[in-house]
Amino acid sequence: MPEIKILDQSTINKIAAGEVVERPSSVVKELVENSIDANASAVTVEIKEGGISFIRITDNGKGISKEDIQTAFIRHSTSKIKSIEDLVTVSSLGFRGEALASIAAVSQVEVITKTYDDITGVRYVIEGGKEISKEEIGCPEGTTIIVNNIFFNTPARRKFLKKPATEGAYVSELINKLALGNMHISFKFIYNNTIKLHTSGNNVLKDCIFNIYGKEIAKNIVPIEIKEDDFEIKGYIGKPSISRANRNYENYYINGRYIKSKIIMKAIEEGYKTKLTVHRYPFTAFYIKINPELIDVNVHPTKMEVRFHNESIMYSSFIKGINESLRKIDLIPEVTIDNKKKIQSEIINSKKASIPEPFEKNRLNQIKNDILKEKATNYKDTDKNNTFIRNSQITNDKVHQTFLQTIKPDNKEEEKVKKETAINAISDNTVKKEISNLINNQDNNKVNVNNNQKQIVEQGVLLESEEPTKKTIKSHKIIGQLFNTYWIVELENKFYIIDQHAAHERVLYERFMNKLKNMEIMSQGLLQPIIIHVSIREKQLVKDYKKLFDELGFEIEEFGKDAYAIRSVPYIFNKSLSEEQFIDILDNLNEHYDPNKYDMIRDNIATMACKAAVKAHDKLSLIEYEKLFDELLKIENPYTCPHGRPTIISMTKYELEKKFKRIQ
Repeated sequence: MPEIKILDQSTINKIAAGEVVERPSSVVKELVENSIDANASAVTVEIKEGGISFIRITDNGKGISKEDIQTAFIRHSTSKIKSIEDLVTVSSLGFRGEALASIAAVSQVEVITKTYDDITGVRYVIEGGKEISKEEIGCPEGTTIIVNNIFFNTPARRKFLKKPATEGAYVSELINKLALGNMHISFKFIYNNTIKLHTSGNNVLKDCIFNIYGKEIAKNIVPIEIKEDDFEIKGYIGKPSISRANRNYENYYINGRYIKSKIIMKAIEEGYKTKLTVHRYPFTAFYIKINPELIDVNVHPTKMEVRFHNESIMYSSFIKGINESLRKIDLIPEVTIDNKKKIQSEIINSKKASIPEPFEKNRLNQIKNDILKEKATNYKDTDKNNTFIRNSQITNDKVHQTFLQTIKPDNKEEEKVKKETAINAISDNTVKKEISNLINNQDNNKVNVNNNQKQIVEQGVLLESEEPTKKTIKSHKIIGQLFNTYWIVELENKFYIIDQHAAHERVLYERFMNKLKNMEIMSQGLLQPIIIHVSIREKQLVKDYKKLFDELGFEIEEFGKDAYAIRSVPYIFNKSLSEEQFIDILDNLNEHYDPNKYDMIRDNIATMACKAAVKAHDKLSLIEYEKLFDELLKIENPYTCPHGRPTIISMTKYELEKKFKRIQ
């Protein structure tokens, strides 16, 4: 009796659907991409219970004609390509003709659609791959597809779905990616009857980033632009200060298609190397325009993976573009103090009294406003009475140490504080209503006290705050050393804190890398050669990069069938490179790319620079520090050590005065 049997068509369809439809987000991806291909200018995505029970996609695209609606749900039917030759130049997001058939095979689908030329639309229902009904209906131009009960007929697949909240998060993340990649389309995402996202579709990338990721991301991005003969890259990358612990904020698109690429992923990592610490990943949002003939998108049914014709050029161009973009800006992280949450908690936790009558509430509010105004006046008076503190300047020639006695506040101040505490002792309901007003009043007072500084802080979401350049920092004033580790420097309305170990580490690293570039590397011969046993792949790598190893200062000879003898090694920071470090360099090589001599040895140099640098708690003289700081400012990236830790942070005078309650 034969054991091999041909499966029935229904089973085949359900198995094939698993390649395209993995979860609700897969359904949303395929349907939204169809809307984009239909030239829609507005797309609405609505889900319930994470998309497991209900998904609705509505667009204003060109729609599906009555004659094509049934054919559209037959596997491998598509309007995007007609022959195998079209795959080479395909520009649409979909082309396999599998999406609708796969979705219909494992769910209950209802389609309402109308083209511009048709007088009426059509309503088509299909469940589990079987047609239920087809009828004419009045509807606007475009398409609405409703998907109910995904995997209703394949319980084995349904039980592997996550909780609705988790599946909903996958859909939300996907919509963010699709909206970012299609700025010209207005996206609306509704989750359990709540609007979670609504983009304008104004085709401005920075506005789209703000809508999706918020103010903090939008104000900490820098433009990137790369032009090569075969491709063009344009978009934004984030400053190291907004890095994440995962790659969820890495967005890149090829010809409008959101993809994942190991080559681009690796290039981004290399571009940010020494600017980010280990396991931190940057924000990116950029678009790659490339000749379709130079890529292959038909690698997987989801079309998320892309193969490049010339990987090495793409890889090196990305690294160069990222470095050039980050080189144009200063990357000194700024320390800020947020008092709003503190104000909120202090008010809520204050003693509660009985609920006042309406007229009493108005009277209390008036008293509060008067006190706030009085505070601003008192601060000005305090400044006048204590000018000797501000006028005591520390010069470069002579350092004056001043010990300030603790001055008790006068009785008026005590009475004022007591009065304010009594006023704040009100009920929870009143507090909740007054919190936002109190914070707003505090913000208004900031403007009154120091309008210019307030404008700098609140100058706008999408405007870059001006950072001091390396040239202006040279006109600094050294205040002194803190904890034998950190140096404090004053410049204009900011002060900077510099980590002497991280700074020296970066200086040593850059000093040696420059020697590498200028071919000034020193080599040391070994009395006893190091014998390295290698695999077939490693042996080929040594042959391929023999010239680069020579430039680095290695003298390598074949030693038998599967071994090499190392007779000379680079001499770095008064130490010779060890056998283990050579193996590390060999392990870092990748035959798919074209690494230069700097990339090969960079990690090893960074580690050796760390060990050779001046340590924390080592006391430096003023002359030694000035020499270190001057050399730090001359290098290309003075903002982080080779491992990505910051060498320097800053804080504004405005933030410091807030901490001392000079500004409320």
